[in-house]
Amino acid sequence: MPREGSNRLNSDVYKGAAKRFFKAWSNNAMRSKLEPVKKVVKMLRRDEEGLLNFIQHRISNACAEGFNSAIQLIKVNAPGFRDFTNYRARILFHCGKLNLAMA
Repeated sequence: MPREGSNRLNSDVYKGAAKRFFKAWSNNAMRSKLEPVKKVVKMLRRDEEGLLNFIQHRISNACAEGFNSAIQLIKVNAPGFRDFTNYRARILFHCGKLNLAMA
């Protein structure tokens, strides 16, 4: 039951329509006797504003999260950079934006 409605939520462009649909869908899902379904609905209700903003604008921070993950991996694998310039160079090299002609 909850799965069928999720496709329709994704197709609503207007925030008001999506909000009404989400409220009806979540109320219906909360009537389920399955505790895992109720747990997911509670989590989605906590993040409702962000979910509705994504439905309206179709923008996510996935790219930024990917870069942050790469930077954290560099930091973990090579601790103790002597200065920020070396750290920055390594980040740019691994993220593909290092201009080797700069040197």
